[in-house]
Amino acid sequence: MPLAHIKTYVHREQRLLIGLLVGAALATGFIKLAGEMAEGETKTFDVAFLRSLRMPEDLATPIGPRWLLSAMRDMTALGGVTVLTLVSALAVAFLLTRSRGRQALYTALAAGGGALAGTLLKSLFARPRPAVVPHLVEVTSLSFPSGHSMNSAIIYLTLAVMISRSFEERRARIFVIGVAALLVLTIGFTRIYLGVHYPTDVLGGWIVGATWALAMGLIATRLQEDRKMEQPGESPA
Repeated sequence: MPLAHIKTYVHREQRLLIGLLVGAALATGFIKLAGEMAEGETKTFDVAFLRSLRMPEDLATPIGPRWLLSAMRDMTALGGVTVLTLVSALAVAFLLTRSRGRQALYTALAAGGGALAGTLLKSLFARPRPAVVPHLVEVTSLSFPSGHSMNSAIIYLTLAVMISRSFEERRARIFVIGVAALLVLTIGFTRIYLGVHYPTDVLGGWIVGATWALAMGLIATRLQEDRKMEQPGESPA
């Protein structure tokens, strides 16, 4: 086997190993967080954090200028089902316009599968919404992990990983994934600011979403290396 092929193989296996180790660390962190949440060990922190974002004399009033509340409500909508479904559809359409049919199909399955897994997790833990401060937006579902945080991480990070694989340039990939990560962090914080989730709900959602996106990225990499999905920079058929 030529030396260049050996180096490529070793680099590929090292990258896979690192990804698996990070994924295992994230999964372990989520299990630990969920266990502490279920035992009530995070309650003091959760309550204190929520209260710190409200005026002490009136817990119905969040800290910050008046325009911030409106901005938070606008930003939190980016993690809702309607927006996430639209974004996913547009991302798949984008890949189809680049003649990447297999990558578009994989992206749709990855996004849909992640959303389904997130819904099952919420039903499993069945944590009630926080009642320590008034809610500033209407909510009806369960609390842990945060659906907006989890689904936005699943969708935006998965899509970012998949779309970034359409580019050979490292800077383009970093930009796409960086923007998605910033958006996910912002959406998660809005849920705490609006009083509809505990901080640990949001953290749990981020961990699940990041783990799913990482797994989908590793699988996509292997599929591309095995020529079962379009390669970055590959000319359209």
